Amino acid sequence: MTSPIEVCWRGIEDYAISFDAMRAYTDARGSHGPDQLWIVQHPPVYTLGLAGDPAHLLVANTGIPLVKVDRGGQITYHGPGQVVIYLLVDLRRRKLGVREMVRLIEQAVIDTLGAYNLDVERHAGAPGIYVSPGDGTVAHAGAKIAALGLKIRNGCSYHGVSLNVAMDLRPFDWINPCGYAGLQTVDMATLGVAPRWDEVAARLAQQLGHHLEQHPATTVAAPQADTNSAASADAAA
Repeated sequence: MTSPIEVCWRGIEDYAISFDAMRAYTDARGSHGPDQLWIVQHPPVYTLGLAGDPAHLLVANTGIPLVKVDRGGQITYHGPGQVVIYLLVDLRRRKLGVREMVRLIEQAVIDTLGAYNLDVERHAGAPGIYVSPGDGTVAHAGAKIAALGLKIRNGCSYHGVSLNVAMDLRPFDWINPCGYAGLQTVDMATLGVAPRWDEVAARLAQQLGHHLEQHPATTVAAPQADTNSAASADAAA
């Protein structure tokens, strides 16, 4: 018997509410709890990863709250016009390792943006998705358009991926995004594509579901060492 992937539209939600709910779901889900994708949009907030350096927040008194979280990675920004999808997935049941999960998420973003004729790519050693020099927008080549960060606890993931659709990008100028000084951040609108937020969210959720379903899950959990199921693991944003 396979375990379904449930898609939950949570609307506009304060980051702290999502954060607490993700941890509570992961702690309570047990071996039969369904995998879920949570689609949200957050009011402006900075989040700082477990080993993050607060010095990457470059401007004091921005008026934007800073929340310390338990994912991997440094500082990033969430705000209106950004699609955020949290992946609450039992990696053991799907026999997925952390690195494989990161690549799966990245591929889902690549496929989503490809549907809008945006040419993007991975960067080795820097999880996330970046504008490819080959897409014709030389001014934004190398800019980051999607970030990801995961926490793996007891073989299950939470946190997830953010994709910039049509945002006020100025708050990214007030940080070293993901810990990289001078890293440009861009959104789909700046690249000349202006789909509706909910359209992009649905397409990305569909792609994530598609790639996860290539690793079918049974309702009987199977231990896998690479997920660090006995303790915790982090993947950087």
